[in-house]
Amino acid sequence: MTARSHVLSLSLQARSALVLFIKDIGQGLLVVSHNTLALLGFAVLAVGIVFASQADLRQDTESKVLGWLNARHEARVEASGDVLALMAEPDAISRATAVDPKQLNRQQAAVAQYLARRYRVAPEPVSRLVKEAYDVGQRARVDPTLILSIMAIESGFNPFAQSSVGAQGLMQVLTRVHDDKYEAFGGNLAAFDPITNLRVGVQVLKECIQRAGSVEEGLRRYVGAANLPDDTGYAARVLAEQDLLKMVVAGRNVSPNAPRPAREPSSSPAPSAPNGEQVAMVSHTPN
Repeated sequence: MTARSHVLSLSLQARSALVLFIKDIGQGLLVVSHNTLALLGFAVLAVGIVFASQADLRQDTESKVLGWLNARHEARVEASGDVLALMAEPDAISRATAVDPKQLNRQQAAVAQYLARRYRVAPEPVSRLVKEAYDVGQRARVDPTLILSIMAIESGFNPFAQSSVGAQGLMQVLTRVHDDKYEAFGGNLAAFDPITNLRVGVQVLKECIQRAGSVEEGLRRYVGAANLPDDTGYAARVLAEQDLLKMVVAGRNVSPNAPRPAREPSSSPAPSAPNGEQVAMVSHTPN
């Protein structure tokens, strides 16, 4: 064997050894990676089993992660200066006491538009009150125009109104006297929810009319003047306001600035309450 042949043989042997070495390393790395992935999979599976078996731990972790994400989001929004975005509440509209006047029938829509112009309030919340007055009035057998007239005289459609003696809300119901009626609505603070105040007020009005035997005497009881020689014209003002609303319902064109038709206030003495019964259902100073 010549020297050249010997060198070539050694070169081939070295190349074969290098290829074998690289192949062994590759196979070793493949085995290691397989084992690593298997261990990682087992770890993930174990964590999953733990989370699946311990609901409290899962919920706590989810809560912490969600809290962290929310905090990060709020921090970015606050840094941008958009405070409204931090207080966004898409469901807030569900609390709004409002309805499109177009959803009312012709008579109700006419009443709502008239009251909105006369008392300078938005037509949407007034439309909701008109609709409720008609619905509740039908159930209670109380004329809805009478209900709306009381609201007009009592509060001018201000749901947060309060008299000097504590009569509250749209219909100025004396909350401390009728707190039992608010229990079904979550408590006395519901007096400032327009719909709740209307419903409670209608029930009080119905009881007053039933006890008095007439609408006019019922209004005297409603305002707390049942034991007084007169009601300072309260019933007459309410009934005069109702006369205007009845004209609107009849399709007549009534100016929002129209004065109330003249009505003589009642001055007939009211019957005394039997056995000292309190007949002042609302008991506040009439507007």
